[in-house]
Amino acid sequence: MIPLSLPGRSDAIAPFVARLLANGAPTRERADASLLASDDALALFSGRHGLFEVCGVSAAALDGDVVLVTPAAGRVERLLRAGSSHNTLLVTERCDQLCVMCSQPPKKTHVDRFDVFTEACLLAERNIVINISGGEPTLFKEPLLRMVETVLTSREDLEFHILSNGQHFDTSDIERLRQPLYRRVQWGIPLYAADAALHDRIVDKPGAYERLQESLATLLLAGASVELRTVVLTENAAALPALARYVARQLGFIATWSVMQLENIGFARNRWGALYYDHRRDFGPLAAAIDEAVLGRIAVRLFNFARCSVPPAYRRYAVASISDWKRRYAPACDGCREKDQCSGFFEWHPTEDATAGVEPL
Repeated sequence: MIPLSLPGRSDAIAPFVARLLANGAPTRERADASLLASDDALALFSGRHGLFEVCGVSAAALDGDVVLVTPAAGRVERLLRAGSSHNTLLVTERCDQLCVMCSQPPKKTHVDRFDVFTEACLLAERNIVINISGGEPTLFKEPLLRMVETVLTSREDLEFHILSNGQHFDTSDIERLRQPLYRRVQWGIPLYAADAALHDRIVDKPGAYERLQESLATLLLAGASVELRTVVLTENAAALPALARYVARQLGFIATWSVMQLENIGFARNRWGALYYDHRRDFGPLAAAIDEAVLGRIAVRLFNFARCSVPPAYRRYAVASISDWKRRYAPACDGCREKDQCSGFFEWHPTEDATAGVEPL
């Protein structure tokens, strides 16, 4: 597992953002910090806020990273890692839903760091997609959109992928979201069933399904790019074919439909036995849903499914989806020809499950 939060020391008074240069490259921005000295587990940098140390990884592993140094906490947070396609900014831990399987259980408090994130994004390496997550980012829609617009106006090479529960878009957003720069933004929106009662029960919010339909209509009228997301659970597995038909008939404007296996963290950890649908025992509902989607010309992907656990006819839909910092493979995966195309397993996936079913391809 790749550490994102590292111990560090600085004499600065306030937190600051820095881009770490460890290979001798010349500084280009005021926020650039150059390497002065290092060993295997400590790197000393110099920047506009003076000297600071980053501990726990080699300087080479930090080269190009954009970090937030918090002196009072003795912490260095790797906001954007150079060379990674899985950079995600957690902009809030507040949420107005309480999904039964939530991997990031919400908190009542919110720490506004949009200015920090804006500064970090402006320092990002070129031609990457930056993921935005929560909590629910659109609870703070105005600062969120302001950050997106500031960054994309200055950096024409960047794109955003923003996860949202789709509860807070309305017709007043249409003209704003029609701006050309929003063509470089994709919204990841969850829908768990075509049945309102079932969807609302999963997200634990009455009326969420109907409100989601309003937001999807707004995004359609705005010409927004939407990735529809569905987590597979014991409760909704049988309803997946019906959901696929609904998506094909009513939501044909979406860019893609990502069908996702459950993550063993957050609320799901203590409810694993009740929530986890073992697709290896019965892939039938997923196969039917994929068939319906393909017939309806919906691009469909399977996220968090090890390729060897998917029947051969559907294996091409299982993509390498798990972020590199939280991904692991079973020992048997070392001999697999398709390892580079496979999601592997979450670091916290039950070990017995991750090892027992692995069959190298």
